[in-house]
Amino acid sequence: MEFSREKRLKARLAGDRRGDLYPHSLQFYLQPPTENISLAEFENFAIDRLKLLKVVENLGVSYVKGSDEYKSRLQREIRKLKFPYKALVEDDYDARRKDHISHFILRLAYCQSEDLRRWFIQQEMDLFRYRFNELTGDLVEKFLKYVNLSYGAISKEVKEKLAVQLLNSTPGLGGVKVEELEFYKVPLQDAMDLFRVRRVYLLDAFAYVPHMDIIAIVLNNYRTKLSKALALTARSLPAVQSDERLQPLLNHLSHSYVGPDYSIQKNIGKISLEHIDALSSKSFPLCMRQLHKALRDNHHLRHGGRMQYGLFLKGIGLTLEQALQFWKSEFIKGKVDADKFDKGYAYSIRHNYGKEGKRTDYTPFSCMKIILSNPPSQGDYHGCPFRHSDPELLKQKLQSYKIPPTGITQILELVKGMHYQLACQKYFQLTHDVDDIGFSLNHPNQYFAESQKLLSGGREVKKEPSEPESSQQKLSSQKSTNSCSIPTSSNTEADTELEGLDAYFTED
Repeated sequence: MEFSREKRLKARLAGDRRGDLYPHSLQFYLQPPTENISLAEFENFAIDRLKLLKVVENLGVSYVKGSDEYKSRLQREIRKLKFPYKALVEDDYDARRKDHISHFILRLAYCQSEDLRRWFIQQEMDLFRYRFNELTGDLVEKFLKYVNLSYGAISKEVKEKLAVQLLNSTPGLGGVKVEELEFYKVPLQDAMDLFRVRRVYLLDAFAYVPHMDIIAIVLNNYRTKLSKALALTARSLPAVQSDERLQPLLNHLSHSYVGPDYSIQKNIGKISLEHIDALSSKSFPLCMRQLHKALRDNHHLRHGGRMQYGLFLKGIGLTLEQALQFWKSEFIKGKVDADKFDKGYAYSIRHNYGKEGKRTDYTPFSCMKIILSNPPSQGDYHGCPFRHSDPELLKQKLQSYKIPPTGITQILELVKGMHYQLACQKYFQLTHDVDDIGFSLNHPNQYFAESQKLLSGGREVKKEPSEPESSQQKLSSQKSTNSCSIPTSSNTEADTELEGLDAYFTED
C-alpha cells in the first residue's frame, strides 16, 4: 500500500516528535509518561524492568561494580530485555520509551513501604551509574544540559593554567596527564561530599571535578530527586489504586513471581513418599527442609506451614492421593486421629489441588511471597529462614547441616545486607559444591528442580576459583547494606488465586 504525500509528511513529523520525546538514552525521569498503553504492555514493561533490576542486584553482589565482567554481563541483560544500552544509538525510540514508562510503573509499585523504596532506589542508582559511565565526554555534557545541571567542562586554556593545582588536589590520577582528562566546574554546594574528603580543587566557590568523580555528584542529585518523587507517589497512590484495573496489578507487582508455573506438575507421580526424607536433605531449599524436619519431629504443622510446604510438595510432583497419605500418616502419629484428620484437614488438601471450593489449581509460593507475606510467629516454622530467623539460630542451623565456617560467614553477610535470595543461592552453592549456579533463584521449586538436574547430571557443573568471588561478594555486600533483596517479577493471576486460601487452613 502506497502512502499519499500527506500521509508520508504526517509520518515523518510523527517520527520527529518521537525523537523529541527522548533526546537522550539516559534521564532523571522527571516527567511522567502521558500516553495510553494497554494493561498487557503495562505489565510486560514492569516485569522486564524488575528482571533487569534483579540482575543489577545479583551482579552487584557477585562482582566488583564497574569491572569488565560486571559491565559485560549487565550489557548483555539490558540488550536481551530491549532497554537502551548504547548512548550513541539514535534510532532506539522503542527502547527509550520502554525505559521511561517501566520506571514510572515500578515507582507506583515500590513506593508503598520503606523497604521497597530503599531497594528500588539502590538498584536504579546502580543501573544509572553503569549507563552514565558508558557515556563519552561529549555525551556527558549533553546529558548534564538535558537535566539542567550547569556543570560545564572547563576549556583547554583553563586546564593548562590550573594543571599543577588540579594534579596536586586530585588523588588517583597516577600517570594520567591532566590535559587528557575532562574537568567540570561545579558549585561548591553540589560537591561537598568530594570536598570533605579532599578530592577536588577549589577556586572562587567552585570545585573542579574530574570526569571520574562527576558521577558521584550526578548520582547524589538523582537520588535526591528520586527519593522525593517516591514520597510524592506514595501520597497519591490511593487515587491510583481506586482504579479497579490497576489496583490488583500494583498490589501484586512488588511481591509476585514470574517464571515457570509450578502448579503444572510435569513430574506428577514420579516422587515416591519413601524418597522425601532423602530429597529433603539433598534438594530441598532451607525453608522447606526446615518445614519437613518440623513435621517429622512434631507430627504437625500449623496452617502457615501446611500451606507453604503442601503447595511445594504438590509442585515437585506429589499426587493428591500421595499428599493425603503423606499428611495423614504423619498427623496420626501425633494428637490427631484418623477421623479428625479426614474431617478437619483432608478438605484443605483437596482444595489445594483444585478439587474443592472454587476448583482453583493453586500455585506453590514463590520466594517473594514467602519473604514478604505472613511472617511466622511463635510455634510456626514457615517463612524464609534467611529473612525470619535470628542470625545466631540461623548460624547454628547451618552448622548442623555441615556448612563450612567460611560459607556461613558469607551467608550471614548477605543476610545482614538483606539479600535473602542471594543467601539461599550461596546455600545452594555450598550444599552442591559449585561456584556458579548459573541461574537467579526466585522460587523454592526452582531450587528443587535445579538441584535434581545437577545431581542427575542434567546440567553442567561450573567450577571457578572461589576466593576472588568471595572477596568481591563481601566488598559489594558491605557497600549494599541498605538494599533489600526483592525477588523478580510478577505473576498477578497466580498470586490472586491464593486469595481466600487462608480460610481453609485456619485450624491448627
